[in-house]
Amino acid sequence: MKKEDIQKKIADIEVAMASPDFWNDKDKAQASLKEYQDLKAALAGAGAYDKSDAIISIISGAGGDDAEDFSRMLFSMYGKYAASKGWKMSMLSSNANSMGGFRNLSFELVGSGAYGALKYEAGVHRLVRMSPFNSAGKRQTSFSLVEVLPRLPDAGEMHIPEADLDVSFTRSGGPGGQNVNKRDTAVHAVHKPTGLRVHVTSERSQAQNKEKALEMLRGKLFARKLAEQTAESRGMSTGASTKIEWGSQIRSYVLHPYQLVKDHRTEHERRDVEKVLEGDIQSFIDAEKAVA
Repeated sequence: MKKEDIQKKIADIEVAMASPDFWNDKDKAQASLKEYQDLKAALAGAGAYDKSDAIISIISGAGGDDAEDFSRMLFSMYGKYAASKGWKMSMLSSNANSMGGFRNLSFELVGSGAYGALKYEAGVHRLVRMSPFNSAGKRQTSFSLVEVLPRLPDAGEMHIPEADLDVSFTRSGGPGGQNVNKRDTAVHAVHKPTGLRVHVTSERSQAQNKEKALEMLRGKLFARKLAEQTAESRGMSTGASTKIEWGSQIRSYVLHPYQLVKDHRTEHERRDVEKVLEGDIQSFIDAEKAVA
């Protein structure tokens, strides 16, 4: 539901509540009050954290080596976009392959408005090109999932009780040879009620990595709640997780047999693919904001 639609519905209910006969039908009135509260919560959540820093994860899907290389390309694209905004980027965790690609990675963008801009990038991205990993030079389609979370304060409903957490520490990778880092500083955290999990290796201490892990979990819980509110307003189910494959994509990047980047939500498209992959993605964000 669009922000304007939520605001109109709230206004309609407020008019009804002001009517002298609003409480004549008690059950109907109670239902209206619950809907009013839900709409207020949805409106607050829609943009409450737009000025926050962003935590982004990229997960490779169908496509093998090409998908993992596509994740690298998306990481580079967002890094260059962040640099153009003057935001600071830092890696939280990464699982790289032997060819420079990533099976998955998570990084943080620190800067005012980072989440508000990049939340529209969340979803499955699709790449079509001649594969550099295929000796026959065949065209390959690959997919990567982009997850965008706000960096949230440990306060109020965002606080996660220790009883709801399962935190374990493992060895972070360090430089080789004599100086190998043998401290168990990497953190794996699980939110037991939902099964949501995160892994952070970037910081030098357990405490710092745990703090980053909890920030990611708070963001995941916020995103989950927002998705549930949106699905409920549309009468949909949130039971199935997003498949990182054909049919789920929000945007396609086609490098062969023609050049085109197309966002399937807004129909906004551009043919300067290389410029887009170099971080020039503002027009896609603006197009999505216009219909959000």
